[in-house]
Amino acid sequence: MSSPVLTASRRLLGSLGSAGLLLGALGCGTGPSTLTVPVSSWPGYEYFPLAKERGLDQRHGLTLNLKTYTNPQDIVHAYLRGELKVAQLTTVEAVDLCYRVPKRCPVVVLVLDESRGADQVVVNRSLGSIAQLRARPVAITPSTLGPFVLSQALARHGLSLADVELRPMPLEAMPQALAQGEVAAAALFPPFSDQAVATGKVHPLFTSREIPGQIFDILVVDPEFLAAQRPAVTRLLQVWQAAHQDADANPDSAIAVMSRREGVTEQAFRESLKGLVFLPLGGQEPLLAPGGTLPRNIRTVRDVQAQLGLVPDTAPLPPVDGTVIRQALDRRP
Repeated sequence: MSSPVLTASRRLLGSLGSAGLLLGALGCGTGPSTLTVPVSSWPGYEYFPLAKERGLDQRHGLTLNLKTYTNPQDIVHAYLRGELKVAQLTTVEAVDLCYRVPKRCPVVVLVLDESRGADQVVVNRSLGSIAQLRARPVAITPSTLGPFVLSQALARHGLSLADVELRPMPLEAMPQALAQGEVAAAALFPPFSDQAVATGKVHPLFTSREIPGQIFDILVVDPEFLAAQRPAVTRLLQVWQAAHQDADANPDSAIAVMSRREGVTEQAFRESLKGLVFLPLGGQEPLLAPGGTLPRNIRTVRDVQAQLGLVPDTAPLPPVDGTVIRQALDRRP
C-alpha cells in the first residue's frame, strides 16, 4: 500500500422544495454541518467511517452521517431518487448516473483509491490461461468495474467480451457459482475474490496490478449541491485526508476499526489494502486535471459500458473538478 495519507426521495418536501433537500443533506444551525456519506463494502470506502470513529469530522467543522448500503447499486438508486448529494462510487457507477440523470450528472472531486491488484479475474484451476476462456461462461456484475477488468484481461490475448459467455450475477453469488462449476471464471474483488480463492477451485490469472492507472474509486457530488455548499465539500476532503493520516500514525488501531466494520479479520483487511494505492490530496491535482489520467479513464470506462449495451457511446461523461482539492489544501481547520 502506497502512502496511506494519503449519499426521502427527490420529491419536493412540501413548500420547502430544493432548499429542504439541501438542509436535509447538509444540516442547519450554528453547530457543525451534517453531511451524509454512503458506505458499502470495500476497503477503500472505510476512511470516512474511521474519521467518524476518531472524531476527525468534528475537528474540521462537519458531522458525518454515515449510511451503510449492502449493495453498491442501492447507493446509485438513492442518488437517482435525490436522497444523496455525495457518494463513494466506482467510475462505472458515475458513468451510469450521468446517463440516467444527466441534469444531476455527479461531479468527481476526489480519487478515493486506485486498484492495483484488488480487482481480479479468477479462473478455474483446470485452465492455465485467460485465452482458454473463449466461449466459456464468465461471471460479471455489470454495475461494477468487473467487465472493464475482464475486457482488459481478454485484450491481452486478442479476445474481447464478445468472445466469452457473459453471466451477469451478484458478486456474493460468484464464489459458489465458481465452486460448483457453473462458470469458468469471474471478475470480482475482495472480500468476494478472497472467498472464491479460499474454495481451492480457482486462482487469479489477471489483476488490476497489470493495468496501473486504470481502476479508480471516486468521491462524487451533486452539481447543484457542490455549487451551493463548496466549503462543506472542501472540509469533507480534509476529513478524508485526516483519516489517512490517522491510519498512517496508528495503523493497528485503524485496521481494527475498519476490519470490524467490513466483517473480516484484521489480517484479511491488511491483505486487501495491499491491492490499493491511496494518493494524498497534494498528489491528485495532475490526476484530475483536464486531459489527465482520470478524465481519460472515465471515457474508456464509458466505451466498455457502451460495448456491453448498458449506455450509448454518446452518454455524457462525469465532469472532473480538481479545484476542490486545491481549496482543501489551502485551508486549515
